Amino acid sequence: MKKFIGVAAIGAILIALSGCASAGGVSAGGAGKIVVGFSQVGAESGWRTANTISIQSSFKAAKIDLKFSDAQGKQENQIKAIRSFIQQKVDVIAFSPVVESGWDTVLQEAKTAHIPVVLTDRAVDSKDKSLYVSFLGSDFVNEGKEAGTWVKSAFPDKTTVNIAEISGTTGSAPANDRAKGLRDVIGSDSKFKIVASQTGDFTRAGGKQVMEAFLKSNPSIDLVYAHNDDMGLGAIEAIEAAGKVPGKDIQVLTLDATHDGMQALVDGKINYIVECSPLLGDQLVQIVKDVVAKKTVDARILTTETTFTQAQAKEALPTRKY
Repeated sequence: MKKFIGVAAIGAILIALSGCASAGGVSAGGAGKIVVGFSQVGAESGWRTANTISIQSSFKAAKIDLKFSDAQGKQENQIKAIRSFIQQKVDVIAFSPVVESGWDTVLQEAKTAHIPVVLTDRAVDSKDKSLYVSFLGSDFVNEGKEAGTWVKSAFPDKTTVNIAEISGTTGSAPANDRAKGLRDVIGSDSKFKIVASQTGDFTRAGGKQVMEAFLKSNPSIDLVYAHNDDMGLGAIEAIEAAGKVPGKDIQVLTLDATHDGMQALVDGKINYIVECSPLLGDQLVQIVKDVVAKKTVDARILTTETTFTQAQAKEALPTRKY
């Protein structure tokens, strides 16, 4: 009888140990779901909301456990979230950095814990490229160049073009790169003058506030270059409140191509949009699967994007997903 109880006890212990192993994710050594920690910038724009929906729906469809954290636009919140993911021993950490700098310490912590990191949408400026396995997102410099190419063709009859730039969050990759891309194209032509540049933090309210200040200090603005649709839409509100006609008295150039931005382009209030797709979910899922399977992934993975004139927006808008 004692011998039987001893065998039964050993069996129970083995079952319990087996249960503990399978309760965790892949990194826990079990056969459970892949577990991914994702830190999002926030919900500052229509683009960001669409990006969040894309990621959450894609991971749900793939039956991958997604631990989602909203940083509310604060780097310190993202660092806390990443450290929490490390403590939870997730299989992969993915995040869209609020700003480019200041990540080396926490990313080294993830590397030490043998948890691979994937950057989405935005880059970091770390010189140590081994701190993350891949960066999925747009080429923001190229987006700025696309904008600059259009600018150079949009004012054939003017000898001077005064540009007011409403930039994204200070220090963020899209703000830095979209500013650089535009300047790379128009910088050598004295016809184009950037008469004002200020951050609107990628929000509609910020775009409106900045544009109101621009109109008071720079009455002869020819073009607004807004780093996203939401800031451009806010600028349009300020332009209209000042008794001017957006798209005519002051031309408006934006980036992203969200539904609201595309509608404004169709309505003639925006003149041109450079697309930046937020639909990264499916690509991110595939990267995560490949990383967990220990397959080689590209260090830089680009999203496919285009540009829109008014006629192109009219054609694309009815089936627009964001």
